[in-house]
Amino acid sequence: MRWGILATGGIAATFVEDLKLLPDAEIVAVGSRSKEAAETFAGRYDIPRAYGSWTDLAADDDIDVVYVATPHSAHYAATRICLEAGRAVLCEKPMTLDLETSAELIAMARDRGIFLMEAMWMRCNPVVRRLAEVIAEGAIGEVVSVHADFSVAGPFEATHRLRARELGGGALLDLGVYPIHLAHLLLGVPDHVRAWAKLSPEGVDENTAMIFGYDSGALAALTCGIVRGTPITALITGSAGRIELPPAFFAAREFVLHRDGAEPEVFKGPAEGRGYQHEAAEVQRCLREGLLESPLVPHATTLEVMRLLDQVRDEVGVSYRD
Repeated sequence: MRWGILATGGIAATFVEDLKLLPDAEIVAVGSRSKEAAETFAGRYDIPRAYGSWTDLAADDDIDVVYVATPHSAHYAATRICLEAGRAVLCEKPMTLDLETSAELIAMARDRGIFLMEAMWMRCNPVVRRLAEVIAEGAIGEVVSVHADFSVAGPFEATHRLRARELGGGALLDLGVYPIHLAHLLLGVPDHVRAWAKLSPEGVDENTAMIFGYDSGALAALTCGIVRGTPITALITGSAGRIELPPAFFAAREFVLHRDGAEPEVFKGPAEGRGYQHEAAEVQRCLREGLLESPLVPHATTLEVMRLLDQVRDEVGVSYRD
């Protein structure tokens, strides 16, 4: 499967390194807004072709799928260019800055019969997939609560992208999306959403708390921040036990199952790579089977989570538009 890489930042580099773990994957081109940046990246990773524009990359007919690795604010434009050129796309999370533009891209992909997937790699992680199976099998009974946090140490300089409102900065889109996806995976769409955040001088969320309520009686308590680092753990509690996800839960390599009245059980997963290879393998499987979306990260999930992100932003008073 022949990949094109759109953008040359840190996330693109990590993805390329993990892609090397798939024997049936080949990187044939990289594109950037800067020819120099593309050529430097291509030289570092022995990529045959380097393009100085996204349009030129998307026009390369030798590419089976493009990985969009730009900052959040450019996801929409980059993905649209690729879809217009008929390229399948794996777009970094979150797909765009809001529900409206994500829905537009998904509708475009469906209309044109082109594969499109949001790169929520956590949902493709074998450990997380096994966790969901164990819970579905009733190992801890009915899920009654999900507690998850993802916060990193600040403070960040005023020029850092995490403080740039126009780039979709703040904790929510970079970090909070993981606790939200975990809660959504296990409990679905909440019936009630409440949130509070401390905002930065630039108007992005620095320290955010979210409570999701479900008419079943379950709840999710989720936090994210760019002020101080935290253990980045998660706890799923059920009516007959609990599951602990150690640091860093979003890239889980193991989890611990505590059944009532039984000794703890440790479930371990693959140790190689950073974990991006699993989403790449899922994309390749879908393309080979002629699917237009992945059952692990379906379009409906992307839209439901984007709607939740919009609701949280409305609650805390964050807007990425003037």
